[in-house]
Amino acid sequence: MVVLVSKERIEKYIREGWWDNKTLIGIFLDNVSRNPDRTAIVDPPNKEALVGLKDERITYRELKERVDRLSSFLLRKGFERDNVMVIQLPNINELLTIYLAVWRLGGIISPVPVQWRAHELASVFETTRASMYVSMNFKNFDHLEMVKNLGIRSLPAPTLLSLSEIREAMSNEAVSPELDRATSRVQGDDVAVIEWTSGTEKEPKACPMSHNNWGFLRFFFRKEFKGGILSDGAVVMNPAPLVNMTGIGVGIVPWLMVAGTFVLHHPFDPVLYLKQLVGEKVNFTLAPPAVAVAMLKHPDVDKFDLSATEFFVQGSAPPPPWTFLEFKKRWGIESINVWGQNEGTGLFSTKDTVQDLSDRARSFPWPGPGKMEDIPFFKATETKIIDPNTEREITEIGSVGELCFRSPFTIPEYYNQPDLTRNVFDKDGFFHTGDLFTIVSKDRIAFFDRLKDIIIRGGFNISSAEIEDIAKRDPRIADAAAVPLPDEVLGEKVCLFVVPRAGEKVGLEEVKGIMKANEVAIYKWPERVEVIASIPRNPVGKALKDELRKRLSHGP
Repeated sequence: MVVLVSKERIEKYIREGWWDNKTLIGIFLDNVSRNPDRTAIVDPPNKEALVGLKDERITYRELKERVDRLSSFLLRKGFERDNVMVIQLPNINELLTIYLAVWRLGGIISPVPVQWRAHELASVFETTRASMYVSMNFKNFDHLEMVKNLGIRSLPAPTLLSLSEIREAMSNEAVSPELDRATSRVQGDDVAVIEWTSGTEKEPKACPMSHNNWGFLRFFFRKEFKGGILSDGAVVMNPAPLVNMTGIGVGIVPWLMVAGTFVLHHPFDPVLYLKQLVGEKVNFTLAPPAVAVAMLKHPDVDKFDLSATEFFVQGSAPPPPWTFLEFKKRWGIESINVWGQNEGTGLFSTKDTVQDLSDRARSFPWPGPGKMEDIPFFKATETKIIDPNTEREITEIGSVGELCFRSPFTIPEYYNQPDLTRNVFDKDGFFHTGDLFTIVSKDRIAFFDRLKDIIIRGGFNISSAEIEDIAKRDPRIADAAAVPLPDEVLGEKVCLFVVPRAGEKVGLEEVKGIMKANEVAIYKWPERVEVIASIPRNPVGKALKDELRKRLSHGP
């Protein structure tokens, strides 16, 4: 079994009631027994255009049958407890079925964005030693062929499975009598998911989340707990890819926690999103602030019937306060402001934690001793704000410092990446988030800026160092620095400042060519290139990116 949490921390969280050792597959099987005929999953209406398959509506009973058949197929293929499966699919019902089938066997699922290419996948396989990979030919790109040709000689080749093989198994594989025995061995402390995140490092970081980590979210999502928001059977729609904290923690997990109906959407289409929101009578959804603004500024906004929607979550960028006011005024919708990371950090501003709507959009409750003690999720969460230069803890109102986080939700380490772990966890087990927060009051904090050198495009973290390293490998480029370019829809895009070598011409098309040649995911490609005589640097050689950002806002 893969258990990464210390015995002492396990005992502490169980003793205090934060971990209950229930597994995600156990919760699903309980949902099936209680609500077999409830609709579990609704496919995206454009599924046929996406992957050539008819969209479906599936009940919990039907989903369990598919899960059992697929689990039996994987078992026959040699997949067992603690094995890792890497999966690269869009948001379709088959993706959720694979999640559940892997957990049925006690395996670990490691989902990656469909945009990732060989550059990113090589790190994934080197870190996880995955034994299986599932994907398809998506948008005229053959993912299976890509992995087949990775050629990592130090690793055993993973078993490659296509979506068509998965669907065949879901329909026709005989159910193994060994399934229940396999599921009975799965424990709450076992790793369930390895998510991937980008920070200042050049390779993706592997975030291992256990069943108990995810299970802690019941205190936020289930209405039976103080501060919980969702009723049994809630209809959930999260248009984010189901590969990281946004898609799993605010999509798959709430769906499981309340035996809900999961309405799938991918890739993001604003018109289709709104149609599903209204037509499926969605109770809980999430979208970037730009989408909320576009909805409220739509010429036909007065015709939208969002009476079924109870909660609208905004994340990935600070939401405009007026959107919270408008959602409440027009439809009675409670808006939620969320901040979080794949490492298992999370702050939520809700009606129970920040009552004033304008303040809710601007700030978050500050967890700590004596604060938010009546709300379980925050009572269990420990934080401190430190001066990033001295690491001295600060508490003065108006001060700005780095938020450090420790909770039953937070990962204990990066998976098979000890050097990265040492860089961000202190001796007391606090995770240093790399995000700066302002102390607003004795019980509220507000996001201020990022300490880490990352760019967040449409909810995905992009390492500036990664992009710079790839660019500087090219013989035409003497130096480079990547900075965020503000964007109304995506939040940020990548802008690359380049210093060409003497006699060389380097513009946007040349940089795109470099990214393509290195098989880098397209969403990471720079979308603006600025040619500069030299990158401004401090005496120790660090790029002065504030100066570059100012150059973007003020022009050359």
